[in-house]
Amino acid sequence: MSHPATDPNAPWHDVAARDALDPDFPLGVEVNGQSVGLFLLDDTVHALDNICPHAFALLSQGFQEDGVIECPLHAARFEIATGKCLSEIGERDVKCFPVRVHEGRVSIQIVPA
Repeated sequence: MSHPATDPNAPWHDVAARDALDPDFPLGVEVNGQSVGLFLLDDTVHALDNICPHAFALLSQGFQEDGVIECPLHAARFEIATGKCLSEIGERDVKCFPVRVHEGRVSIQIVPA
């Protein structure tokens, strides 16, 4: 599955330097009150809702391995590329956000619901 579709009317938010991302250490950022986790997977940047749906925990503080992020609190697991919940305790999928990398900077779109 690819990144979610971009919205031509939604603004892009500059959130991080591409060089600040590490495949072993996700990065949490906040955009307009929305907590977003940035994950580097196979040299591609992915942006997911950073709050685990099971209990308030930051996925960006979890353990990343083999394309999966594991919540640090109760081990709920989510596929980084799609946000798909891989364990029952996670309760539901997490939202993915459109990402672009331009001139060494990572930008994301937060599309209003």
